[in-house]
Amino acid sequence: MTTNLTPPPDDEPLSGPDEALALIHEQQRTVTELLYGSVPWIYTMWGIAWGVGFLALWSGYDDGNPWFRLPLGLAAAIFGGLMTGALITSFVAGAGIGRGVRGASAFSGTIYGISWAVGLPSVFLIGIALAGAGADGALLSLYFPAASGTVIGLIYFMGAALWRSIDQLVLGAVIIVVGTVAPFFGAPTNNLVMAVLGGGSFLIAAIVMRLSRRRR
Repeated sequence: MTTNLTPPPDDEPLSGPDEALALIHEQQRTVTELLYGSVPWIYTMWGIAWGVGFLALWSGYDDGNPWFRLPLGLAAAIFGGLMTGALITSFVAGAGIGRGVRGASAFSGTIYGISWAVGLPSVFLIGIALAGAGADGALLSLYFPAASGTVIGLIYFMGAALWRSIDQLVLGAVIIVVGTVAPFFGAPTNNLVMAVLGGGSFLIAAIVMRLSRRRR
């Protein structure tokens, strides 16, 4: 009786070092896509939310948008809806980072997603507490954008530390600077600053990251 010792096609040995190196590179690309494939979409969603949302708020005040005005209630609803959508997107996509990858990377992705779901609602609840303590509308209109920008920037700092991402480090620094500088312009101009500089930074980061991934 003879035994067939030929390995199945999938188990055929590699032909040489070049093929082994190509296989390693392909596996690295697969892991990178699992870890970072959703990040440009997160950037894009936040860029749209900040750009349109803060422009809507700016248009809700008499001394805001000089071209047209929205009812303040409608402007707040647009802003809230966009921010909620961006938050949900960040939570789902962030928690999905590393899905299919076991170990520390999967754990880091889950915590990163949870940080979005915890950080921004905390900013909102603190604002409610300030309003209950007597803070007026002008003060709150400065607080919410600045505090949100600071929290988001710090979350990106955390992402940069976890995955050694220069993209997230730069974006986090820019968002913190925008959130810190915007209140000095006063209300409602701070909303315009957040829309143009903050929203624009997210969109630029999304484009840069997509281009860099294609080059790699």
